[in-house]
Amino acid sequence: MAIKSYKPTTASRRNMTVTDYSGLSGVRPEKSLLKPLKKHSGRNNTGKITVRHRGGGNRKKYRVIDFRRDKIGISATVQTIEYDPNRSAHIALLKYEDGEKRYIIAPNGLCVGDIIRNGADADIKPGNALSMKDIPVGTFIHNIELYPGKGAVLVRSAGNMAQLMAKEGKYALVRLPSGELRKIPVVCFATIGQVGNLDHENVKVGKAGKTRHKGFRPTVRGSVMNPNDHPHGGGEGKSPVGRPGPVTPWGKPALGYKTRKKHNRSDKFIVKRRTAK
Repeated sequence: MAIKSYKPTTASRRNMTVTDYSGLSGVRPEKSLLKPLKKHSGRNNTGKITVRHRGGGNRKKYRVIDFRRDKIGISATVQTIEYDPNRSAHIALLKYEDGEKRYIIAPNGLCVGDIIRNGADADIKPGNALSMKDIPVGTFIHNIELYPGKGAVLVRSAGNMAQLMAKEGKYALVRLPSGELRKIPVVCFATIGQVGNLDHENVKVGKAGKTRHKGFRPTVRGSVMNPNDHPHGGGEGKSPVGRPGPVTPWGKPALGYKTRKKHNRSDKFIVKRRTAK
């Protein structure tokens, strides 16, 4: 899909671009796969704000996505390719031979009418899901499980893909989009191909209102606050931070402060980090 721009009728329109949705099926979402999505506005179960700058936004319903791909050996036909307001990727509605319908993340190149299959007997083509022991080395994959049967948690956003680099014993070596090399059990499922909607990263929001529609509220710099609101606040005119380094509103170091535990259980599975130590 291409990027669509507008005539500069207003200041915000001048810089605003959107994805051309002409490749999507112009249909309403499947009702049986919709769930209500309650807004929390960054509050936890006690009502305290735990994530700042959240609130408002358009109403939307959650589309139930099949991240497990556990219907093995049954073919499915792609019915529609649809927009999903909850993620950057598009989704595809599958109808299996037994009549069940499920949504999956739509890979690049998937079209309405294509046949999708899960399991060891599936071909190596975009949209098919197999365990990594059945996928050839060098294949580009997405929608990757970390724990067998738990469902995909890695490489799910628009335009992303990982590469299966090697297989050794019980583990497969996967290069993630960040550049990290990680060991993942070979019995974990992954989907062939690259996540669709490749132009998502090139879209310019163009105006503050579109960000408000997504549920984000304005962010205020600490340096323009009062000293009782932020450690950077106070002073006459533009003032420096006034302490060894920039900090959060609660006085913790900002900009690269490491919070990872020294002996994290998953460290042994990381062969190469995304950033050099």
